[in-house]
Amino acid sequence: MRHYDVADDPPRKSRLVNIEENKGECIYMNMKLVDEVTASQIKKDVPSFRAGDTVKVHVRIVEGGKSRVQNYEGVVIARSGRGVSQTFTVRKISNQVGVERIFSLNSPLIEKIDVLRTGSVRRSKLYYLRDRSGKSARIKDGRRGKKVAALLEAEGLSVTEPAPVEEK
Repeated sequence: MRHYDVADDPPRKSRLVNIEENKGECIYMNMKLVDEVTASQIKKDVPSFRAGDTVKVHVRIVEGGKSRVQNYEGVVIARSGRGVSQTFTVRKISNQVGVERIFSLNSPLIEKIDVLRTGSVRRSKLYYLRDRSGKSARIKDGRRGKKVAALLEAEGLSVTEPAPVEEK
């Protein structure tokens, strides 16, 4: 580390300055400022979804002077990024051709996102679906956690409280 000492410099330098520490603090403060500015641009009404879910994305399209909403329905094959730059990729089959589109999650062009079906997958990126078609490209339906919670609620039990123990 380089230090400037009062004795070595002209009288205007009156304290020790650690250049590396100030550089780190400056970067930290810049990132904090960026997070504060972008926090206002992050959407709050985004539903919870992940790879394997079937979604319908309502996208605003401007043609000429008119704007309309177009639906894009398909399977989420990837989510990436964080904060204001978070994106997700939706894949659909159109006329026997696979079409993928990458959406920015916080884009003002996205009116809303509807989760039509939850899928049970073990990967966060489903790029292997690109090589598959027909029955091999299917995704198992539902998430076990929601089914168990629904069954427990039907029996009058809560998910947080333990099940009653029967004594013999």
